[in-house]
Amino acid sequence: MATDDRPAVALLGTGIMGAAMGRNIARAGLPLRVWNRTRAKAEPLADDGAVIADDPAGAVRDSDVIVTMMSDSGAIEDAMNQAAPGLRPGQVWAQASTVGVEGIQRLAGFAAGHELIFVDCPVLGTRKPAEDGALTVFAAGPGEARDRVGPVFDAIGSTTVWLGEAGTASRIKLVVNSWVVAVNAAAGEALALARGLDVDPERFLDAISGGPLDCAYLQTKARAILKDDFTPSFTVEMAAKDAGLVAEAGRAHGVQLHVADAVATRLRRAAELGHADEDMAAAYFASFG
Repeated sequence: MATDDRPAVALLGTGIMGAAMGRNIARAGLPLRVWNRTRAKAEPLADDGAVIADDPAGAVRDSDVIVTMMSDSGAIEDAMNQAAPGLRPGQVWAQASTVGVEGIQRLAGFAAGHELIFVDCPVLGTRKPAEDGALTVFAAGPGEARDRVGPVFDAIGSTTVWLGEAGTASRIKLVVNSWVVAVNAAAGEALALARGLDVDPERFLDAISGGPLDCAYLQTKARAILKDDFTPSFTVEMAAKDAGLVAEAGRAHGVQLHVADAVATRLRRAAELGHADEDMAAAYFASFG
C-alpha cells in the first residue's frame, strides 16, 4: 500500500495500450506493479520503475488501485481469478478494457463477490494518445472511488468523463466504437474501390479535403493504406472484437446494426488473410481476399 497520498497501482495487461498506460503511471510517480501473461511484454516497464510481478496475485497484493487492460472479458476474469489470493476488501478496481455490456456485468459481479470498489472505465484512444497520456477516460462507479483513482486517470488521460453507475461507461464506449470501426471500414473500402476503378486515391482525398465529408480519422487511415504502413495503433484482431461487441449489444437491445455486423465480418476476413496483428486500417485487404 502507498505510504502517502499516492495510490499504489497494480496493472494487469501490458499490450500496446497497457504498456503505454503503465509507463505514464510510473512516470507520474505512482508505485506500480505490473503483470502480463507474456512476461517479456511487461519487463520493459522496469526501466520506468515498475516492479514486474510473477503472477496476478503478486501484482495486486498491497495495491490500492487495480487497473485491468486486457484483450477481452474472458482474459480479465482469468487474471482476476488468479489474483484472488492477493485481493482484499476495499481495493479499487479500475476496469479499463472494452468488454461490452454482458462482459462488464460479469466483471462487476466478480468485484462485488470480492468486496472490491468497481469502476467501469474504458478508454478512448489508440497507441499515440496512450503514449502521450492523452486518453479520454469514460468512468462510471461510486463517488467514493473518484479521489482514490483520480491520480491514475490523470496519469493516463487528458480528460475523464464521469457518467454514473458502473456499466454506463461501457455502453457509451460501444456507441463511440460503432462510429470508429465504421469510419475505418469506409476509408478502406473507398480506397479499395479507387484501386478497382483505376482512380488515383489522392483525387478522392483531395475532393473531400476540408469539406463536410472530411475527417481527421479518415485521413489518418487512408494515409496508412497509401503508405503501406500498418504499424499497429489498434489491431485488426482487437477491432474485430470491438465490432462484434457493438453488434452483439445491438441485437440484445432490439437494434439492427447492419453496418456493425458487416464491419465485424470484414475485419475477421482481414485477420484470416494474415493481418490480425496489423493496424485496423489493414481491413482494406479484405476487399481483395
